[in-house]
Amino acid sequence: MRESTDNINWFPGHMAKTRRLIKESLPLVDAVCEIVDARIPLSSRNPEIDEIVGAKPRLLLLNKCDLANEKATSDFVKYFESAGITALPVECNSGKGLDKFYPAVKQVLADKIKANAERGMAGKSLRVMIVGIPNTGKSSFINRMAGQARAKVEDRPGVTRGNQWFSIGNGIELLDTPGVLWPKFEDRQVGLKLTYIGSIKDTVNDIQEIAVSFLDFMRNEYPQNLESRYKISGFEDSEPYEILEMIAQKRGMLLRKGEYDTERAAVTLLDEFRSGKLGRITLDSVTP
Repeated sequence: MRESTDNINWFPGHMAKTRRLIKESLPLVDAVCEIVDARIPLSSRNPEIDEIVGAKPRLLLLNKCDLANEKATSDFVKYFESAGITALPVECNSGKGLDKFYPAVKQVLADKIKANAERGMAGKSLRVMIVGIPNTGKSSFINRMAGQARAKVEDRPGVTRGNQWFSIGNGIELLDTPGVLWPKFEDRQVGLKLTYIGSIKDTVNDIQEIAVSFLDFMRNEYPQNLESRYKISGFEDSEPYEILEMIAQKRGMLLRKGEYDTERAAVTLLDEFRSGKLGRITLDSVTP
């Protein structure tokens, strides 16, 4: 038996190393760009990033925006901008919205650009550090922006071994830090949401418990999506596990003894959510 969802853990071993690496690299960059999942813009952020980055200019990319509720994404963009963070909805695999990255960097670093010009260094490259937790699309973003060649910029003195610089044109260089930026969280809901999107491996927890928890959210917030996808109805007063059984029944997922194969239904449910087949869904709220 895998551990209960009451004890969701997300291997935090690299946190200290990555935190130190980011701190050491901060003097080398002009801005920090954090990539989050648009379906959980709050839960997919490292809760310590604000403290680590301090006053360094910031950008936030809400990746996988094509899978998130459009209105919710718009609300989150306004929410982050009210906190002084420029936020852009993007889709890193297709490149949607990434054309706004260049002007956003130059807007955020307008003072830096002006200061460089006054010191006779007009056109000096702007350097941006990329951070993000697993499965939010950091690698997809860097690959998309750097191109297939992934043109690596020469090593720089003082750069921690293992860091990689990539020139993406338009006078901008990206710093990709190695290792994994693991958030430390104590909120069970954060752990659940990270599991829903696949940032925490399904093998860590009981897949049926995760699916039941997800269905509890869906029946309250997106019941129409369940009705449309699985052709089920009248489940408003049903327990989440009963809804999982309904899905198994509709999909013909049966065991030898005539029981519903709820484990298979759970895997299907989460896979279809992650691939967008359940529609555009946002799990976080601007006002928790």
